[in-house]
Amino acid sequence: MEGLILVVIILFVALIVITSAVRIVRQYELGVVLRFGRLVGTKKPGLRIIIPFVDEMRKIDTRTVTIDVPSQEVLTRDNVTTRVNAVVFLRVMDPEKAVVEVFDFRVATYQMAQTTLRSVLGQHELDELLSQRDKLNLMLRQIIDDATDPWGVKVSSVEIKDVELPAGMQRAMAAQAETERERRAKIIHAEGELQASEKLARAGKIIGEEPTTLQLRYLQTLTDIATEKTNTVIFPLPLDILRAFMSDRAKRGEE
Repeated sequence: MEGLILVVIILFVALIVITSAVRIVRQYELGVVLRFGRLVGTKKPGLRIIIPFVDEMRKIDTRTVTIDVPSQEVLTRDNVTTRVNAVVFLRVMDPEKAVVEVFDFRVATYQMAQTTLRSVLGQHELDELLSQRDKLNLMLRQIIDDATDPWGVKVSSVEIKDVELPAGMQRAMAAQAETERERRAKIIHAEGELQASEKLARAGKIIGEEPTTLQLRYLQTLTDIATEKTNTVIFPLPLDILRAFMSDRAKRGEE
């Protein structure tokens, strides 16, 4: 009986040792091994064996991670208060640095993104913030990537998602846009009047050289007026028009 109990105890201890020694590293992970607290290397994906109760393995996810930066209150250079949120895309390139150099690279990158977002956007005016997002995204990515590079973290992209403006500023911008549209409309109208006056001047010059053209234009105008049957049009008939329909004999008799 005592021998059976001893065998059970040995099997139980062996099971614990085997369980502590065997580690499974997934395809998207890398295992950083610490032996007595010192870094000894990195294990690749697969079934890996470590020394039980001596080695410690920390698995690092090497996939792209997204960090959502909540809305930050930013005072722009032209003294406009806005709220801006963003998203950061990062990936661990050196898992050993991500374990040794920083306590939690996700939290550290999150805090760095918040601070950088406020400081960088506060150096630009509101118009730049609204119209030059690509430039600002690139600037934010460069600054955050430089800060996280000692941690073995690569920031691939930073995107500003939304810019919230105060209600008063929205109304002011809407009024400015409406005024700008009115200005453009007036300019277009003035240009149209200028072109029309040039065409009319040329037409008047041609009509002045050819009197018959004036008569044809006169008849065309009467035709346009007479399209409505409810209207009665009374107009004088120039004698020059009748002469075109008179016979040669009548013309000679009149002479």
